Amino acid sequence: MSKSMRENMELLVFEDDLSIVNMLKVFFERHKYNVRSSTTVSGGLSLLADKKPDIIIMDWMLPDRSGIEAIRQIRREQRFDAIPIIMLTAKSSEDDTIMGLNSGADDYVAKPFSSKELLARVQANLRRVPTAKEKYRVDGLEVDVESHKVCIDESEINLGPIEFKLLHFFIARQEKVFSREQLLDSVWGGNVYLDDRTVDVHIRRLRAKLEPYGYENYIKTVRGSGYIFSKPRLNATH
Repeated sequence: MSKSMRENMELLVFEDDLSIVNMLKVFFERHKYNVRSSTTVSGGLSLLADKKPDIIIMDWMLPDRSGIEAIRQIRREQRFDAIPIIMLTAKSSEDDTIMGLNSGADDYVAKPFSSKELLARVQANLRRVPTAKEKYRVDGLEVDVESHKVCIDESEINLGPIEFKLLHFFIARQEKVFSREQLLDSVWGGNVYLDDRTVDVHIRRLRAKLEPYGYENYIKTVRGSGYIFSKPRLNATH
C-alpha cells in the first residue's frame, strides 16, 4: 500500500484560530489522520522535534513568529527537508502565494477554504513523497532516508537538499523514465514555476557528486524523453 493511502498518517497543524484547529482535527481524524496542533511557532517546532509528521499545515500569521519564518527554519534541517508543507492562510494575493512557495512551502491554500479540497491537496502532496522505505541500496550506493545520508562503498557523500531529493526519487523508482516536467512536479512541487532546464542543472550537479565513485552513469539521459535511474549493463564479451 502506498504511503499516501496508509491510515494514521501524522498531520501537524500550526494555527492560532482554535475554531479552525478543531474543525481540522474533526475532519482529518474522520479520514484516519492523527492530528497534533499548536497555536504558536515555538510550540509547533517542539512537537515537530518530538515526532516527525508526514505532512504539515502552516498558517502565515502566528502570534510569536510568522509561518514563513517557521518554514525557513524547518527547511534548514535536513531531516525535515522532505516533509510536505501546505500554507493555509488568509493572505491570498499573488505576491503572498509566491513568497510562501519560495520560502519552502509545497502548496498554498487561501482562507476561506474547502475541507475536501484541502484533504485532496494533502493526499496529492503525500503522493509526491516516494515511499515509506527507509533505505535503498543499489550495488555500493546506499540512500538512508531517515538519516538523510548517502553512502557509496561505506563512504558518506554530501548532497544538497535538491540533489538528495532527486537521488531519493530516482532510486525509489528505478527503470522508469521521467520527463523534466514530471521531475519538476514531483521533486520541486507542482506549484513552483521553474524552467525545465533547472532539472538539467541539478542532474549535472548530482552526477558530478557521483562521478568520483563511478556512479554517474546510473542516471541516464533518455533523448527526447527525460531521465532514468538504471544500473549500467555490462558489455557483452566475445
